[in-house]
Amino acid sequence: MFSHMMVGSDDLERSKVFYDALFGALGGNPGVVDPKGRVVYMHNGAVFLVTKPIDGKPASHGNGMTVGFAAKTTEMADAWHAAGIAAGGMAIEDPPGWREGAGMRLYLSYLRDPDGNKLCALHRG
Repeated sequence: MFSHMMVGSDDLERSKVFYDALFGALGGNPGVVDPKGRVVYMHNGAVFLVTKPIDGKPASHGNGMTVGFAAKTTEMADAWHAAGIAAGGMAIEDPPGWREGAGMRLYLSYLRDPDGNKLCALHRG
């Protein structure tokens, strides 16, 4: 259904350090800067980009928006969370752990990146 996800940042160098740490915890490679200056990540058939807003205005996070990343194990979700905090992110919501409801069992780990974007690592139980 989705072709890619993109978030805005006012500091692409800081964001690259942050997202390199997150994707590294999930087994991915560091981001590559494309000719337009965007940081591009490709992993498990998905594409994620970080860019300065094209309209020249400051980047802002979407209220109510969450970008979810698949984690193969709960240990990967925990490593993702720890890497994000170590790289300048902020822990939010409940600590990483299992959540159950509506017939689903999910291991969720939430962060905000240095620009305030809400992120989640998810492992399906």
